[in-house]
Amino acid sequence: MSSVDQLLDLLDRRIVVLDGAMGTMIQDLGLADEAVWRGERFANHAVSLKGCSDLLALTQPAAIEDIHYRFLKAGADIVETNTFTGTSVSLADYDLQDHVRDINLAAAGAARRAADRAVQEDGRPRWVAGSIGPTTKTSSLSPDVNDPGARAITFRQLVDAFAEQARALIEGGVDLILTETHIDTLNCKAALYAFEELFAEGVRRVPVIASVTIPDRSGRTLSGQTIEAFFNSVSHANLFAISINCALGADDMRPHVAELARIAGLRTACYPNAGLPNEFGGYDDTPEHMAKVLGDFAREGMLNLVGGCCGTRPEHIAAIRAAVDGVARRAIPAPAKFMRLSGLEPLTITPETNFVVVGERTNVTGSAAFRRLIKDDKYDEAVAVARQQVEGGANILDVCMDEGMLDGVAAMRRFLNLIAAEPDIARIPVMVDSSKFTVIEAGLECLQGKGVVNSISLKEGEESFIRQAQVVRRFGAAVVVMAFDETGQATTVDHRLAIAHRAYRILTEQVGFPAEDIIFDPNILTIGTGIEEHDPYAVNFIDAVRRIKQELPGTKVSGGVSNLSFSFRTSPRVREAMHAVFLYHAIKAGLDMAIVNAGQLAVYDDIDPVLREHVEDLVLNRRPDATERMLVLAASFSGESVRKEDELLWRKLPLKERMAHALVNGITDFIDPDVAEALATYPKPLDIIEGPLMDGMNIVGELFGAGKMFLPQVVKSARVMKKAVAILEPLMDAEKKAAGITTAKGKMVIATVKGDVHDIGKNIVAVVLRCNGYEVTDLGVMVPGHKILDTAVELGVDMVGLSGLITPSLDEMITVATEMTRRGMTMPLLIGGATTSGKHTAVKVAPAYSGPTVHVPDASLAVGVMGKLLSTDRDPYIGEIKIKQDSIRSAHHSAQKRPLLTIEQARARKQQLVFDETTIPTPAFLGAKNLDLDLTELVPWIDWSPFFHTWELSGRYPAILQDPKKGDAARKVFADGQALLKQIVDGKLLRAKATYGFFPAGVNAEDEIVVFDPARKGEIARFPMPRQQEDKDVCFSLADFIAPLAGGTPRDHLGAFIVTAGLGTDELAATFEKDNDDYTAIMAKALADRLAEAAAEYLHRRARIEWGYGKTESLTQAEILAEKYRGIRPAFGYPACPDHAPKATLFELLDNAEHHNVTLTESYAMYPTAAVSGLYFAHPQSSYFSAGRQS
Repeated sequence: MSSVDQLLDLLDRRIVVLDGAMGTMIQDLGLADEAVWRGERFANHAVSLKGCSDLLALTQPAAIEDIHYRFLKAGADIVETNTFTGTSVSLADYDLQDHVRDINLAAAGAARRAADRAVQEDGRPRWVAGSIGPTTKTSSLSPDVNDPGARAITFRQLVDAFAEQARALIEGGVDLILTETHIDTLNCKAALYAFEELFAEGVRRVPVIASVTIPDRSGRTLSGQTIEAFFNSVSHANLFAISINCALGADDMRPHVAELARIAGLRTACYPNAGLPNEFGGYDDTPEHMAKVLGDFAREGMLNLVGGCCGTRPEHIAAIRAAVDGVARRAIPAPAKFMRLSGLEPLTITPETNFVVVGERTNVTGSAAFRRLIKDDKYDEAVAVARQQVEGGANILDVCMDEGMLDGVAAMRRFLNLIAAEPDIARIPVMVDSSKFTVIEAGLECLQGKGVVNSISLKEGEESFIRQAQVVRRFGAAVVVMAFDETGQATTVDHRLAIAHRAYRILTEQVGFPAEDIIFDPNILTIGTGIEEHDPYAVNFIDAVRRIKQELPGTKVSGGVSNLSFSFRTSPRVREAMHAVFLYHAIKAGLDMAIVNAGQLAVYDDIDPVLREHVEDLVLNRRPDATERMLVLAASFSGESVRKEDELLWRKLPLKERMAHALVNGITDFIDPDVAEALATYPKPLDIIEGPLMDGMNIVGELFGAGKMFLPQVVKSARVMKKAVAILEPLMDAEKKAAGITTAKGKMVIATVKGDVHDIGKNIVAVVLRCNGYEVTDLGVMVPGHKILDTAVELGVDMVGLSGLITPSLDEMITVATEMTRRGMTMPLLIGGATTSGKHTAVKVAPAYSGPTVHVPDASLAVGVMGKLLSTDRDPYIGEIKIKQDSIRSAHHSAQKRPLLTIEQARARKQQLVFDETTIPTPAFLGAKNLDLDLTELVPWIDWSPFFHTWELSGRYPAILQDPKKGDAARKVFADGQALLKQIVDGKLLRAKATYGFFPAGVNAEDEIVVFDPARKGEIARFPMPRQQEDKDVCFSLADFIAPLAGGTPRDHLGAFIVTAGLGTDELAATFEKDNDDYTAIMAKALADRLAEAAAEYLHRRARIEWGYGKTESLTQAEILAEKYRGIRPAFGYPACPDHAPKATLFELLDNAEHHNVTLTESYAMYPTAAVSGLYFAHPQSSYFSAGRQS
């Protein structure tokens, strides 16, 4: 029987006893002489070695062996090696990092000899545990109070250090490993990771015990985790036992040991200190007291192993052994198999758990606002986004840094390290989301909790899938498996299930994943695209969820909900309704979790019944015209929808305009007569395509690019084009035949690059180009670069098109461009897809290719680009593109090189203002007030100039009414506006409300305006304010206009406001849109905007009076509208404070949404749109400015 089998047998029969405190016993030796510590080998060592206990295994081996022997004779079954600080990290404090192997071999040998000696004397088996401490550095806590994201050591450095020590201990003959006294779970995870790496390399596998330290009665580790969270974090490691040791005496350790025994489905242990340290650093708990308490633990069924830590001597171990002898060992429970995740706190997902919300806004690919913050290095504000997701109800936080211009690994590490320092955020688990496995690994190296990896798939085959899954498992994370395989993205139910079953077998049978740690994402795909085969995508997903839950019990199902509604991305109301309806049905089918915008989910029952019916028709694919009907309804919710003419008035337009109108609106009814008329008007059929039809498609492209058309409308436009071309094509073929021309208009090969399975945009490009007479070879998705280029050469194409949606596609595009250069190819390379950009193409792709590289931002623009690249004007067009790309590159590189002042230098140049009784007025009240505003009082405050700008009539009111060119149009629209305004006011068709207030405030050294409650008892909000960092004499910040805190106490005030005059606007506009009167509908919204700005001006004047300094204000209304008054009211999103994110803090500060009814969208836009919010500053020298570029 092996030593491990013997130990297992003993553990089945009784409680096994560990030894006591090696350190205490060494102290008892009284080794005062430095030479004793050094020995002969280290006599000339450069630094003092006194206190390096581990070194004594080399310099005083007999003394260490004797300590082990004394504990064994006292009753210990297991002794720990004298190697608690035996890693290179800890030994570096004594410049002994190069002696790790020798020290650990010697220590293992000393313990082994003592154990063997004891066995020889009494025949009872004994075991040696290799002690591995946590090192002297932490990996999830910052060593720098000024930089919470800093780390003293990396995960990989810890892994290497733990592996080096463990290798030597195992070589030295230990029976098991005990990694102990962990105050930071990430260090413990690094140790467990290191041991598994060693075992995978062929090093002798030994049992592993992990022991955590709870430093006080809070029940949390020093790094903030609860006992259950810690257990969840390390439960993947197939531990021999889990333990608590050190820091506390047995009395104080009781609740923590009880908690561990309750939750752990494996052996549990504890070895407490002999009480808490006294004033002399000693320990006072007697052997009898410890034995009594630990005996109680044993009788209460808490223990499988027990021993002592600091202050415990052989007498303590003897007493403990006597106390537990004859007491039944703890029966190991079999906990239910639930998904158990953790941040600082546990998240256990049971059948009773409500739907799990995965917050999506900390994702650079899904949130433009978050992407901007990360790219601008505004990590503090990015952390605030994470906090908002948690506060909004997220149970898990999805973090993604996949963006072509970002260093994803560095950004992931930085952000995760920063949120780890925020307990209110770090309490929930993290989902590390990336298409690059290197980024996933970097993220996992930062998580002390048990997180989720999103995602891996079979798209690169089983070998890659298994390799990645093994790494994820070694980190202890749960895993999302996407429904992709070598053939591409699964869209049918059967294909999704086949992939799920295959992945399940591999993960459970070959990698060792428990079913409860597997999450399937069967691909939530975009519906409402106008492409018929996409119509059942949502229903197929829901059916797949139902079958996965039935056929693969224990697994979870998730998905990214925002993909569903991408076709309606410019209509937030429709998107929210689609998400709510989809989730309602998917959750009923068994969906466990989804990536959504926490706090922005609509309630199913609260959705407008008409809208809900339309959405359910679309989601459930209940009728073939669901997309068409949804488009019509969506247009009524979008003030930017495409203008529709009344009835058939457009048929009276000239031919060219009629054809453009038909294309823009997707009307095929009149193509035959219009094409017939065009044939009689234009010399050749090709002229019709390149003329009116191409002009119409260009308009479609512009409208789609501006968000004024939806994707299905573009597809409908392509269908109109196709029908027209179908009429013209036989005539063109006849002309070509007569002229001896057999070639197509132009040839292109197009593909979604290797590693990417998204193809909607690519498919639309192919449809549109074919409709325009181009020969397009579509190679599909996940196409290797060599296949794309080989096909291009074989077919003799005129250009190559690369498409991609995920971030790694950008890298693959660079690889293809580089290969094109290597092959000497010169045809144009077109780049397109959601993650691509003109900047990335110019900075990254174009320099890799010697030929022309063109970014095509929208599918409908492809025709125009192709036409220009194949025309006789090709060279000037390419020249313009290259000049533009050179400019972009130059600007990019200049922006990176142009020096800015450091923030410290900029703060040294801040505006020097006086703060006294004249500049710090006292408001009439503190706190927030609500107001219902009378529209009749607001009308005189309207600034009419922006009203004309809405109608693209530039100029100032009232002068514009007399403008020789625009006057007629201006007078007409003004008269219409006045007439509607009268109806609105008289009929009270709109409502105006406001919430505003004043709060004690002061500025700290970091340019943050710190806001206090009215009683000044505590901080309630912070507004970080950017400061100009360009090299100038004065660097402005809004923070300069508030007096600095005085000893942490505010002596100034800040005003804040939210005002709207848009309540009822959507309903009013809908009444006009119902009658196809878009003109008046737009007019209503324009007037609501003007009333909202008037309300803001009216409210600011009232605030100035109530603040005191405005009581003596003597200004005309024109002067007030020209902002001649004292004070300012800046709004977030404008130049002085360009970030929109602090709006969330502003709304929380005023916190009365049920009054003003203004809400924020996921990108911090206000709804209703006729709303204004911001801050009030009273200092007489406060002014507006632009914050400019930040470092």
